[in-house]
Amino acid sequence: MSIRVLVGVKRVIDYAVKIRVRPDKLGVVTDGVKHSMNPFDEIAVEEAVRLKEKKIAKEVIAVSCGPAQAQETIRTALAMGADRGIHVEVPAKEVEKLEPIHVSKILAKLAEKEGAELVIVGKQAIDDDTNATAQMTAALLDWPQATFASKIEKKNGDLEVVREIDGGLETITVKLPAVVSADLRLNEPRYATLPNIMKAKKKKIAKMKPADLGVDTTPHFEVVDVSDPPARAAGIKVDDVDSLISKLKEVGRI
Repeated sequence: MSIRVLVGVKRVIDYAVKIRVRPDKLGVVTDGVKHSMNPFDEIAVEEAVRLKEKKIAKEVIAVSCGPAQAQETIRTALAMGADRGIHVEVPAKEVEKLEPIHVSKILAKLAEKEGAELVIVGKQAIDDDTNATAQMTAALLDWPQATFASKIEKKNGDLEVVREIDGGLETITVKLPAVVSADLRLNEPRYATLPNIMKAKKKKIAKMKPADLGVDTTPHFEVVDVSDPPARAAGIKVDDVDSLISKLKEVGRI
């Protein structure tokens, strides 16, 4: 039996861009800055498409919350092989206040509405590094979760997932429906080919607002200050091990 997969894709500042703090110190500069799909979400899309190629999934739906430009991120997912997209419109001035709990509620509502049996997201976004959306989505849906997945296989109607943990690898079995978060070593995302990019332009993207799903996006937190990390102090050279030990004792390291 094939399943429907919902994949979350976030538009973030490209990983190669040097981040700059805004003059008001309440965020980072985003205007005129290159954005792309969150790298962990690319891995999530790739895995969903592979599940479809294995006939495990019958449809892959890409979801993104954000301003009009978020549609570019959805189109990237469609070019990689997703079947259709859903754009949950959040104005640019509000998107930086969008919290994981808001996104989790949106994904949970969409999973119910679309009849999805599997939700896959990246383990974290490279802008806020929160690592909370998958866990909260699973809690809201009351579905089992398999986070930090480095391998996914379907066995006897269930998912066998190899997880990356502090001590090494852990293999678990979860029953469907379920929520999975993709880790770095799950796969190598494909490049979208030009024909698929052209086909993606014709694929359907539905538009809606959080309120259409009954989700209130009022922020729970207020940003007080954003600043650059302190400059690292210059190192020193020592002549021998004894001098090194003496210096470490001076600064209280040993």
